[in-house]
Amino acid sequence: MKKTLLVVALFASLLLLLQCKNKNFNTNKELFTNNEIKHAKGFELENYAGYSVLKIVHPWPNSTKKYIYILKTDQGVVPDSLQKYTTVTIPIKTIIVTSTTHIPSLEMLNEESTLVGFPNLNYISSEKVRRLIDSNKILDVGNNNALNIEKIIELQPQLLVGYGIDNNNPSLDNLQKNGIKVVLNGDWNEQTPLGKAEWIKFFGALFNKQKQAKVLFEKIENEYQKTVAIAKKATAKPTVLAGDMFEDTWYLPKGNSWGSILIAQANGAYLWEKTAGTGSLSLSFETVLEKGQNADFWITSGQFSSLNQMVQANPHYKQFSAFKNSNVFSF
Repeated sequence: MKKTLLVVALFASLLLLLQCKNKNFNTNKELFTNNEIKHAKGFELENYAGYSVLKIVHPWPNSTKKYIYILKTDQGVVPDSLQKYTTVTIPIKTIIVTSTTHIPSLEMLNEESTLVGFPNLNYISSEKVRRLIDSNKILDVGNNNALNIEKIIELQPQLLVGYGIDNNNPSLDNLQKNGIKVVLNGDWNEQTPLGKAEWIKFFGALFNKQKQAKVLFEKIENEYQKTVAIAKKATAKPTVLAGDMFEDTWYLPKGNSWGSILIAQANGAYLWEKTAGTGSLSLSFETVLEKGQNADFWITSGQFSSLNQMVQANPHYKQFSAFKNSNVFSF
């Protein structure tokens, strides 16, 4: 009898232990279904009850280190095994972002009012954000090469979203030493248009709006694919020149970059589509003129808003056929 009772007791204890483990699994390990990343290669998102694990996989070209951040709700409980990572309470109430590519996501998620600082406000063109700037609700915090550490510490943002071109980020390191939480964003490193656009899910996670971000991206993806399908029906394939001069160098996309992919998907014949690589070409004016003088279309970098501005910056732009025919486009 005692032996039987002992077996029953041990079995009951084991069953209770398993139930507790299953309960913990259901509480902390059950993945939600709205975290699928389809096109972006630079980040991963795992959602659990009360918290998410955000992994930045490719913060810059040839990076070998993953950056892991924990995004938790007020009531979320983070397991001990994850306590070593930077933990950010969501939704974010005040934020500083450091690239104009971050602004559209804030605006689409209706979170532009959380922005309290940005490096070099002159780069922002969003009408909503410009109104906030004019009301002194968003302050200038220097530039990405030399962030105004004192100003940022004074603003005390809940989070700063930064980026780096390599593993050397002294400004971001200094901010973290002073208690400012920093999360890296690598959207600029994506090599496809939809990959870049999908980073809205990154911001959706920060503001606890993952479902909204998913819906927004699906709309972008659907409209993009419809547009590509229309372009495939085009009978003509015009030649395309890209970029323009900055100081003494003409910068334009390499053949495997997202800019080149966009032109190809629009049924354009990009003049440098055969070049290898995913970054930018750096060419002389003479080299570009020789190859691109008779291009049908010209897509500029975006630093000009009119043909008049272009010719004031460089009168030699008038030598291109696309300029003469007013076939110059800018975002």
